[in-house]
Amino acid sequence: MIALLAKVFIKDRRNYSDGTVRKKYGTLTGITGIVLNVFLFIGKFIAGSISGAISIMADAFNNLSDAGSSVISLAGFMMADKKPDPDHPFGHGRMEYISGLFVSVLIIMMGFELGKTSVSKIMSPEMPSESILAVIIPAAAILVKLYMFAYNRIYGRRINSASMKATALDSISDVVATSVVLISILLTKFFRINIDGYAGLAVSVFILITGIKSIKETVDPLLGKKPDPEFVNRIQDIVMSYDEIIGIHDLVVHDYGPGRCMISLHGEVSEEGNLIELHDAIDRCERELHDTLGCEAVIHMDPISVNDERVISMRNAVTQMIQNEVLCSATLKGVYGQFQVLKTSPIHSNALRFLTEPDEKMIRKKKRKGQELTDPEAEYCLKQILNKEALEPADYMDLLLYTELNPAVAAHYIDEIRSKIEIAPDEIKKYIKYKKGIANEITKKFLRYYLKK
Repeated sequence: MIALLAKVFIKDRRNYSDGTVRKKYGTLTGITGIVLNVFLFIGKFIAGSISGAISIMADAFNNLSDAGSSVISLAGFMMADKKPDPDHPFGHGRMEYISGLFVSVLIIMMGFELGKTSVSKIMSPEMPSESILAVIIPAAAILVKLYMFAYNRIYGRRINSASMKATALDSISDVVATSVVLISILLTKFFRINIDGYAGLAVSVFILITGIKSIKETVDPLLGKKPDPEFVNRIQDIVMSYDEIIGIHDLVVHDYGPGRCMISLHGEVSEEGNLIELHDAIDRCERELHDTLGCEAVIHMDPISVNDERVISMRNAVTQMIQNEVLCSATLKGVYGQFQVLKTSPIHSNALRFLTEPDEKMIRKKKRKGQELTDPEAEYCLKQILNKEALEPADYMDLLLYTELNPAVAAHYIDEIRSKIEIAPDEIKKYIKYKKGIANEITKKFLRYYLKK
């Protein structure tokens, strides 16, 4: 039915990412849900009044709350479609998440009230009267709710609607709830076993669990969950399809509601390229991301060295160390997932030097306590020793200590450290062999490499 109505009332009905199309689908499914739930409420209310079954009556009001939930979802779609304004420059798309949250809260409230009523029925049991309506109407309601689950789930996925997905979960919970009610009515009718109150309690527990799960699904986007890996891959594929862009990093995805997404990333380009041509490629890439994925994109152009012999040499050295499993441990895996060398201006370099100038007093304190050194501190200490022509025994001890306190930085200087240890006195080498036997797994791999012949 929804597909037929969509053909009649929704132009360009397959363009699910379009805001207008999403609004029309939300309106269509919302109105359909309201009408169906109102009819179900009327039917179950009549059947519950005639039979006196508390489980049917509670299920009727559950459907009435569903009609109210559909009204809230419909209002959420209307508000989410509002255009951006000065106070909300990224639009109102998250209202759809909030409406889904209201639906979830209503589910929990109804589950709680149903539980209270059911406990009361267990404490003071009454045998429901026999009525054919008490069997026919719940059975028909199960079929209707299965249909509502199907269309809310299908179109909720197609237009990526949190509120429709929450309504789908509510519909399937209603199927289980009404099935339990129908079973209790049949047991009463054919075996004179009264489990009306227990059936209502079981239904209430299931509804509460469904509501809690639904809240999690609608709250996660509001809190800011990680982007879908498939979406990230599509971004990477589009960006890397441009010859001018060598690589990307620092990708950030901001979700302001379905169809309202903003991404920012750094696009790596060759420092030898033409600035105008590179900038034009970045602009074209931003437009393609907008047209293809329906999101606003901001790309920072990041020039890198691609033909510099020093950079190539450093990259090859790090790659070789990884292949030699010098860095292959549970602690260090992924540290060198991105290898990048930036050339800076003298002013920038001076600023960096000022910001990262190590505090020697703090370094001495950390050495005494065996605390981890920061990258600038470890690099500063290692350079001081490696720049010496001849090392004292204490210098060798410090090299081993710095390897232990910051293995990631020591990996950058591993060959220089090894060359110093190769000419060290035999007593030092014996000490390193002893140290290797008692060191942790990370340090042990470094020491093994230092002593390798």
